[in-house]
Amino acid sequence: MPRTSKTSSEGASPTFAQRHRRAQIIEKTIELVAEKGYAGVSLSGIAERAGITKPAVLYHFSSKAAVVDAAYEHVLHELVSHVGAAVEAASAEEGPAAYASSMIEYLSVNRRHTRMIIEALSNSDAERDTAARWKPLAQLIQAARRTRGLAPDPDSRTTALIIGGAIDAIVTEKLQDPAYDTRNAAAQLTALIDATYTP
Repeated sequence: MPRTSKTSSEGASPTFAQRHRRAQIIEKTIELVAEKGYAGVSLSGIAERAGITKPAVLYHFSSKAAVVDAAYEHVLHELVSHVGAAVEAASAEEGPAAYASSMIEYLSVNRRHTRMIIEALSNSDAERDTAARWKPLAQLIQAARRTRGLAPDPDSRTTALIIGGAIDAIVTEKLQDPAYDTRNAAAQLTALIDATYTP
């Protein structure tokens, strides 16, 4: 678990300046990880990019892994907020399509965040709950089917994993080829999702 700051670890709330410094360190870590990969990032490099000293970074985070974990959690929070807002704005029957298209949109536009997620997942020793990725989509799939008067999906986990794999492939293609049309790809994927609800 990343250490937030000495004052917050002692029970006191961090000051505005401490929260600002922490946010700055996280943002610079995202930049560096996106540019150089996990292996190319050091505490000294983060400090230099942020215009502070290495001890100043260590005041807020106990290690490089702690900084990267905090950066990953920040990026994940931003992604979940974006996708959640899109799903909430959609009807229940359009939930899975809204999930897929908003996920593709966010990850295609926020390339540094995408690279941060990939690097953090590839280099972290922390165990991650895979259900956190597929379960929300599986629940949206079941809700969409109920709304359309269809029987429950007997294996919504696999359906969610298939859709998630398609999202990952589209976003990876965009990372490799910036000219790749992810809007069209998202439209095709949402059409495929919608077709599975045709009675």
